[in-house]
Amino acid sequence: MKRSKFSLIALAGVTLLALSACSGGGDDTKAGSGDNPTVVASPSFEAGTTMEKLSKAGKITVGVKFDQPLFGEKGLNGEEGFDVEIAKIIAGQLGIPADKIEWKEAVSANREPFIENGEVDMIVATYTINDKRKEVIDFAGPYYIAGQSLLVKADNTDIKSEKDIVGKPVCSVTGSTPAENIAKLGADPVLTDTYSNCLEPLRSGKVVAVSTDNVILAGLAAKNEGEFKLAGDLFTKEPYGIGLKKGDTAFQEFINKALEQSYKDGAYKAAWEKTAGTILPFVEGPTPDQ
Repeated sequence: MKRSKFSLIALAGVTLLALSACSGGGDDTKAGSGDNPTVVASPSFEAGTTMEKLSKAGKITVGVKFDQPLFGEKGLNGEEGFDVEIAKIIAGQLGIPADKIEWKEAVSANREPFIENGEVDMIVATYTINDKRKEVIDFAGPYYIAGQSLLVKADNTDIKSEKDIVGKPVCSVTGSTPAENIAKLGADPVLTDTYSNCLEPLRSGKVVAVSTDNVILAGLAAKNEGEFKLAGDLFTKEPYGIGLKKGDTAFQEFINKALEQSYKDGAYKAAWEKTAGTILPFVEGPTPDQ
């Protein structure tokens, strides 16, 4: 997409968002691209909302994974991945540039407590929307639909589907949906705190597979080229959402509108192509729940 065309689309999108948020600003923007999402220069929001608080503060704290290549990873160049780019897009619509985002590591087991305790303003961390989590937090989105799969050693020819892990040790992460799913399938879960910690047990044969969402496994396989492969088809549907404090409907609606706008103006696709899209095919973003 040519920059001049994108700038015009982005400007129209910002104006729409500003109107939906009862904003007095929004016509003075710094147009962006996939590398630099649009930052609204002078947004204004209804008094007392989370958007007003964050916009006035000029900063936001976001929980992301630090060990999931393609989606959320902390490397020599800082935080990167598709989840990181989605967070930048939302922050930009609050008038907050990427360098004013405080990134906080979120592992699967601490995501709900982080939100409940106010340690983060939102979490974008391959976070599956489900009814159990919705009892204590709310979600914006979904912004991506993944599916659970299996990662095995490259020379493994025994495991061809989830049926082949019954009664066998499989590594996953404490507090995660994939861990619950493999237990229901009849596998023997071996749990740790991060998926990268599952790789050594897989290498040594302590476990026969690692199981979580396909996008996470694809990232681990790509980072360890030649060692591992994905086995079998997807056996779940995992809608990724953005975790928020329960009851903050205004913030939820704001983020959903920002996501929909990013689909229209190309920011979502640019974020994908910069990160997970280097390995995985692009799929149009799902419609957020209303």
